[in-house]
Amino acid sequence: MRKIVVALTKGGVGKTTTAVNLSAGLAASGFHTLLIDTDTQGQISTALGVQPEKGLADVLSDEMSVEEAVTSVRQNLWLLAGGVSLAGSKRMIARKDFGGEQVLSQQLEPLEGKFDFVVIDTAPGWDSLSINVLFYGQELLTPVSLEVLTLQGLLDFSNRISEVQEYHAGLKQKYVLPTFMDRRVKKSNEILEQLKNHFEPNQICHPIRYSVKISEAPGYGQSIYEYAPRSTGALDYKQLIRKVVAT
Repeated sequence: MRKIVVALTKGGVGKTTTAVNLSAGLAASGFHTLLIDTDTQGQISTALGVQPEKGLADVLSDEMSVEEAVTSVRQNLWLLAGGVSLAGSKRMIARKDFGGEQVLSQQLEPLEGKFDFVVIDTAPGWDSLSINVLFYGQELLTPVSLEVLTLQGLLDFSNRISEVQEYHAGLKQKYVLPTFMDRRVKKSNEILEQLKNHFEPNQICHPIRYSVKISEAPGYGQSIYEYAPRSTGALDYKQLIRKVVAT
């Protein structure tokens, strides 16, 4: 069971969009996929057009088992929803004197081996729950919008990841995904080249081009493959799926 964390401390880089379309693409390819939303905004439910009455907060508070809290949202795709209740979960984790970083791993342990992929979407910033996610995950996928401020945020994030890896060596920075690529903009190409200089070639994914269709799809509760299957966004995310499956 592969555990992929979609994370960067900076917001507005396409984390949730990537988590949704990565998961939906894996599911459409026949892989049993669990998507976990660890953000208090709970936007993944909206993006998939569902309104689960249960979710991750119920699991972390021991109100129900993780098996009970998982909701089927598409063929081969299940969701463990986020939402405002996670704010209380973060406070609960932060109050623990010992082992606070392992709470999520312990609560999700009953799911071990039951899915091919687990994809975890994270909130911007750095808090007790995001640290839990990193201790649970194995592979890190970092969306990076091709902007100067995001590049600086990536460098800071990478330093923090190195600190986590001292205690969780199983976490690998496996994928760096350039997003909002616009080849008409000189700066996009320059920042893409900087990414290629900073990371290994096999870590850099095919860029996700800027696409209005990608931003419209969540408003209709659909993945990009459902909303605009022939769009550049769908084609680019399919390339990401192929890379993830192959590596």
